[in-house]
Amino acid sequence: MAQPSRSPASHTDSIDPDEVAKFSAMAAEWWDPRGKFRPLHQFNPVRLGFIRQTLSDHFNLDAAARKPFEGLRFLDIGCGGGLLSEPMCRLGASMVSVDASMANINTAKTHAREQGLGIDYRHGAAENMLSEEAASFDVILNMEVIEHTSNPGLFLQSCAELLRPGGLMIIATINRTPKARFLAISMAERVLRWLPAGTHDYDKLVQPQEIRGPLEQVGIDVTGPFGVSYNPFAGTWRLSRDSAVNYMMVAKKKD
Repeated sequence: MAQPSRSPASHTDSIDPDEVAKFSAMAAEWWDPRGKFRPLHQFNPVRLGFIRQTLSDHFNLDAAARKPFEGLRFLDIGCGGGLLSEPMCRLGASMVSVDASMANINTAKTHAREQGLGIDYRHGAAENMLSEEAASFDVILNMEVIEHTSNPGLFLQSCAELLRPGGLMIIATINRTPKARFLAISMAERVLRWLPAGTHDYDKLVQPQEIRGPLEQVGIDVTGPFGVSYNPFAGTWRLSRDSAVNYMMVAKKKD
């Protein structure tokens, strides 16, 4: 299998310091459902449902079980304050959760401790983990993070190396389209103020083929995109055929 090329200058080439600073400044607000991360709180039910069904189908799990992910080792990369890590832990997953912002990690650790959840939170990047954790995870959650990296191809390939054979990575992001520019940036950030201005940089948004290409280069099978649409009147998300704004993809490492 081909290996991703890396710059010898750094082991954290995918980290964008400006993006880290941006989210560090908001770290205390992760668990406020009416605060700056309100869109992610609203998004959580549909992405949790997608993750649960996708993994249940792939690993032949009982989706209705109380802890269907028991026995599976997860990596939540770019975990933020732990909005996905905590429900995955409650569903039985053994969680390693990593973020480039120490402020995010501190918030996540505090909240998990208050909830009595045992999550292995770490400060770092995917590239940092390769020497110790190569091919260690059954599942990688790569959700709403790739658009904040400085080198998406390297980031994806580093994540792929962390998957065990037969493992799955689920990716969620925003498409780089005129529709996304209007709805996800102009309307959401500047007009409706659902997100702080500057949360997303249009030029850093990622198209599906820019995910598929680097992963297929290292032998990963990719399906999707699976569109996700927002109903502003109900304040809810749903899976849809429209991947022009938000979408998810599923990447499988060959056995």
